[in-house]
Amino acid sequence: MSRNIVLGMAGVMLLSGMAPVIPGTALQELVPIVKAEDKSPIYTQGGVAVLGNREAVITIKGNEGQNLVGKKFRIYQLFLAENARDGESVNYTWNPNCEAALKNVTAKALTKKGKKTTPEQVTEYMAIDYIQSLNANQVEGAKAEQKEEGTYSEFRYFVEELRDELEKLSVNSDCVEVRGVRPDNVIQIRGMAYGYYIIDEVTEVSNTSSASSLCMVNTANPTASISIKSDYPVIAKQIQEDEANENIKDPNRWNDIGDFEIGQFVPYRYESNISNMNGYRTYYYAWHDRMDDALTFLKDTVKITISGNISDTRKKEYTLKESEYLLNTMPSNGDTFQISIPDIKSIVDREFPRFNSGQENIYDQKVTLSYKAILNDRAVQKIGRPGIENDVRLEFSNNPDSNDGGSSRGFTPWDTVVCFTYKLQVQKVNNYQKTLAGAKFRLYSDEACQNEVYVRKEKDGYAVVNRDAVGGTDHVGGNKFERAVEMVSPENGQFEIYGLDSGTYYLKETKAPAGYRLLKDPVKLEIKAIFTDDRDHYVKGSGANDTVLKNLNVTAKVDSFYSGIMHSEEKELKTNAEEGTINLTVINQVGSKLPVTGTPVVLIMVLSGSILMTVAVLSSKRKR
Repeated sequence: MSRNIVLGMAGVMLLSGMAPVIPGTALQELVPIVKAEDKSPIYTQGGVAVLGNREAVITIKGNEGQNLVGKKFRIYQLFLAENARDGESVNYTWNPNCEAALKNVTAKALTKKGKKTTPEQVTEYMAIDYIQSLNANQVEGAKAEQKEEGTYSEFRYFVEELRDELEKLSVNSDCVEVRGVRPDNVIQIRGMAYGYYIIDEVTEVSNTSSASSLCMVNTANPTASISIKSDYPVIAKQIQEDEANENIKDPNRWNDIGDFEIGQFVPYRYESNISNMNGYRTYYYAWHDRMDDALTFLKDTVKITISGNISDTRKKEYTLKESEYLLNTMPSNGDTFQISIPDIKSIVDREFPRFNSGQENIYDQKVTLSYKAILNDRAVQKIGRPGIENDVRLEFSNNPDSNDGGSSRGFTPWDTVVCFTYKLQVQKVNNYQKTLAGAKFRLYSDEACQNEVYVRKEKDGYAVVNRDAVGGTDHVGGNKFERAVEMVSPENGQFEIYGLDSGTYYLKETKAPAGYRLLKDPVKLEIKAIFTDDRDHYVKGSGANDTVLKNLNVTAKVDSFYSGIMHSEEKELKTNAEEGTINLTVINQVGSKLPVTGTPVVLIMVLSGSILMTVAVLSSKRKR
């Protein structure tokens, strides 16, 4: 059975029973539970598992935010425990089931300390006395409170070795599997005989986030309470929206949903925690990222920081050097890229040292990894729903046992964010709905039409090229895009502009169709995507339905000047959020001929008059 002991572990605990005195309890009554073979797992119901009909109870408390459901515990009774009548003393006798394992491990430990001993020479008192000698927080009596032993203590390593010996000898044990917990994330194991127990978590975990403990040890006579210190990191991925939105709670607009232009840099970040790494020699920490092929990872934008306290009053932020992490842009398991830190524990211990006397550090730091991707040309085929997703999960060491050294790994669940982009469908006609060819347009981001939004030719339209792609910042600066073109309406008058963002655009006619007046002012477009109110919790695949991108609201303001009158019209455009389309009709008015100064009747009169004058002149000459 694989042992999943995740991040931060519950340190070894040796708490002598804080039990009330049980009058009349005799040692011979505390018989061990002897089984011919391991029982099937006993499941908790309502947070309770019942192992027998005895009085002892062990309570196990889970960490905040880390449910105990799914965990499995193997329970070994090493010794029987008996309290003195008034609780001033406690006596242990070994469980015959565990006697051989105790003898083997104690003999090995004594020999290592210079007192050569064989298992046959180890007596019950020798084993008990040796274990008591490992108690750095020794107190007397059954009622006295006892501090737990440290995760780097000699006792911790002894218990691990003893647990391994119990497994090696196939010593029978009870097994409890957690199917349900109390509302406070606690389980109780009842019906146990008074004794000194090893509680070893043996949860099997595959590609999911989970936490287990170092072996927990406690005396139950009649009760014992154990707080699991197992811990694991959690990760949240976010995308930074570039437009202000009232539904985004973060002041810097980090959330799970965004929309962008083609060619624009899309900022991403992961936030995760440093959980309890006490007990580990080294600690592996790695991010696995899978992005849609419409996104291109920009590896030079990676930045990793660790932030936290270095004292009760002083905070610190440390940025990792490139030599402290590994970037793999060609993984073979379906990931787009992986970023790993072979031993994040050594970095945290060096930069955030807050050690106690047992050499245990305080691990409560936050890790932030940020990078950018570019929304590339493939986004032309992914307009509107279902959106363009990006996933991440965290891989981490999950076995603090000293014989593992941090080589076993666990994974958090995948976390996903999504972004969208849209297209404008332009229809060029006259006021009699005749399609017009040959009109030319440029797109701008400002009313003065100084900052052009570059476009490049696509097979059936044009695609936006955000200035991020040419060294600028969104809509300003950078180099001129060499492949930028002017848009021209074809014979059918229809063309499309792919890859638009929420925001304001100005579509300016730069050349009218032959025989038509040029539009004096650009068409002002206000695009506003309507997203879900909850932008902090995106579920993978949900971008395909109307609960994420609900609608597209677009208004167009069109100014025109005809017959000496300025016409201004503002209207709601027809949109389709499923297809991410916005429909705009741009109209040129049919022009009338200019008036002339004469008619055919006037011409006849002028010609008749000319003839009469000519006749009169000729007659006058003959007379002379």
